Amino acid sequence: MKYIFISGGVLSGLGKGITASSIGLLLKHSGLNVTAIKVDPYLNCDAGTMNPYEHGEVFVLHDGGEVDLDLGNYERFLDIYLSSDHNITTGKIYRSVIEKERRGDYLGKTVQIIPHVVNEIKETIKKVSAGSGAQVCMVELGGTVGDIESMPFLEAARQLQMDEGIGNVMFVHTTLVPIMGVVGEQKTKPTQHSVKELRSIGIQPDIIVGRCQEPLDGSTKSKISLFCNVPVSSVFSAHDVGTVYSVPRLLLDQGMTDRVKERLSLSMGPTEMTKWDDFVERIGSPKDNVKIALVGKYTGLKDSYISHYKAFEHSSANAGVNVEIIWIDAPEKGKEWGKELQKMGEQLSGCDGVLVPGGFGARGTEGKIEAIRFARENDMPFLGICLGFQLAVVEYARNVMGLESANSTEFDPDTRYPVVDILPEQLRVTQKGATMRLGAQKAFVSEGTQAYGLYGRIEIEERHRHRFEINPEWVDRIREKGWVFSAVSEDGIKMEMGELPCNRYHLGCQFHPEFLSHPRRPAPLFYGLVKAAMEYRRTRYT
Repeated sequence: MKYIFISGGVLSGLGKGITASSIGLLLKHSGLNVTAIKVDPYLNCDAGTMNPYEHGEVFVLHDGGEVDLDLGNYERFLDIYLSSDHNITTGKIYRSVIEKERRGDYLGKTVQIIPHVVNEIKETIKKVSAGSGAQVCMVELGGTVGDIESMPFLEAARQLQMDEGIGNVMFVHTTLVPIMGVVGEQKTKPTQHSVKELRSIGIQPDIIVGRCQEPLDGSTKSKISLFCNVPVSSVFSAHDVGTVYSVPRLLLDQGMTDRVKERLSLSMGPTEMTKWDDFVERIGSPKDNVKIALVGKYTGLKDSYISHYKAFEHSSANAGVNVEIIWIDAPEKGKEWGKELQKMGEQLSGCDGVLVPGGFGARGTEGKIEAIRFARENDMPFLGICLGFQLAVVEYARNVMGLESANSTEFDPDTRYPVVDILPEQLRVTQKGATMRLGAQKAFVSEGTQAYGLYGRIEIEERHRHRFEINPEWVDRIREKGWVFSAVSEDGIKMEMGELPCNRYHLGCQFHPEFLSHPRRPAPLFYGLVKAAMEYRRTRYT
């Protein structure tokens, strides 16, 4: 097994995950089997209980793992399925160590960070990477070098190089190279200090990736090389590009595969990038433009909906159109309700489609319902995901079936018309973490529906994350009024998809199709929404 550790310095959000994904993609396209691990130094056992504003989107894996959004990047770039074990957190490590201590596994020893916690980290990394059957394991070390909570993981990485041999473990360090506005000069001092911090704990980076606005010039690379003790050929420029999918080509053209191959003595073929380059080129050369409103409650942090953004990006490349997302914060009922609704209506009027994503809690739900109503009444293409699907049914019950107080019991436990209710198995749940209906579940699509036209098959498998569902006791009454439930769960009880056949594109799904969208295989429901938005736009202006 070869290990490549990717660390970050100066500040967070530099794109360590994109760096790791890009290097992994280059190695995979050179014929190697690659896997990836994300280390998150927070004490949470997983990302499932976090508000998206805390750490961005909660990405859901096939096995139901609620993990960091970077694992979504790994899956999209490497075209693989990962497991929850590929996301290592301090919470998971400490829980395992404490459980072993309680069993007496340490034979009476005083349990300490070194060696016990560090050994647990090393063994976990080795076990996960070996279990994947890969030749190369990318390990992204979350946080920033110098953070207290990251120290045990950095120490584990240092020791792992000693254990496995220097020829089997390498370090890539991503840092910020800012440009001072006054003089316009690329500054290397933050990188120097970051590498100094890394070297003080015993790690010498083999490659430095400089994040910057403009390409690193020769003198900047030379200075980083001199003060950070790496060859100039191992200093890479990761400057701003139009899409993150351009980063693999950016690194390849600077010789990244050559450096990694040489450093780890890898046996691999030429890097074949034809199909990937074709995809990136299509992203950058759209023939048309559509505007799709994303009506949510976490729009202040775009990372909260990153998989939706990526699914649109995949769909736009394959449809030959640029998707411009109009971010709309769902209005909340209050004194300014009328004014807020008018403002949202004006925003929606300029769009060609509407997406209402999932979410939790009552805030913004009434605004989302009004956005769904606007789309339905104006025959504007609409897609509702998870909560968005549930609210589409609530909107239909209220405004078409005449059940004005229809609601979900999540928001009104005493509603007279509970068209959305909690899953029966959730009634026994007392803990919040990892207790929802999670991960890949089969669904069966009815022939002759829009859903079947999009998927082209009866049996599908999509990832879920929810506690509530369409109330089975109300399904027949809703169907009688024209709503079509176009897909059901394997047991035939849970409604997985719904649609209005009288509208051009008014669909909802209980699952999260964005999690399985791939650059060359866009999620069918997103692709369908984009195509419907293109048609809607043409009819508006002809």
